[in-house]
Amino acid sequence: MKLVILTGAGISAESGISTFRDANGLWENHDIMEVASIDGYLKNPELVQNFYNQRRKQLFDVKPNAAHYFLKELENEFDVTIITQNVDDLHERAGSTKIIHLHGEFRKAKSDKDETLVYDWNDDIEIGDLASDGNQLRPAIVWFGEMVPMMDNAIDEVLQANILIVIGTSLQVYPAASLLDYTLSKTKIICVDPNDLPINNKIIHIKKNATEGIEDLKNYLNNL
Repeated sequence: MKLVILTGAGISAESGISTFRDANGLWENHDIMEVASIDGYLKNPELVQNFYNQRRKQLFDVKPNAAHYFLKELENEFDVTIITQNVDDLHERAGSTKIIHLHGEFRKAKSDKDETLVYDWNDDIEIGDLASDGNQLRPAIVWFGEMVPMMDNAIDEVLQANILIVIGTSLQVYPAASLLDYTLSKTKIICVDPNDLPINNKIIHIKKNATEGIEDLKNYLNNL
């Protein structure tokens, strides 16, 4: 049975990673468009590089939580693909093997002119650190105003899903939220998130955070 799991900021927040955006449109006290848009990068590349250098360092202080490990365990019984909006590596560290990062990854860098030149990167990116094409390295993050290169791969996975599980996102962030539109009529949809969702009679809503909701999710899957 094919399980496709869409994860969002809520699952990482329980490991201590600050969520992408809070209620007043700030991310770690920065205007979101200053640090998460191509225009912000072009305007002040040093500010943006420093911002992501700090976020990258935070990864070494956090660990996967029970929800991450539960998703890994599902691979023992199901064909599992994780599609994540998160840019951390907590799914990888929990042991999940098939992961699509819609919005990029903190621990990768790429040329700011050629997005096919991508490198594993754990250190700070400094102004003057260059890709093999001679252009500045930047975080391998999909910013506002940029295409989501892995979206087609994600759609292909959703089209094959027997069950779509949504964890840690209230389906407000596009284009990720639009993935539900690609589910087949027979596909079951389960959402684990404490927030209200867009009205959709097809969704089974477990209104709990990720680590609390996995017991309910486990019971549901055991009764299939």
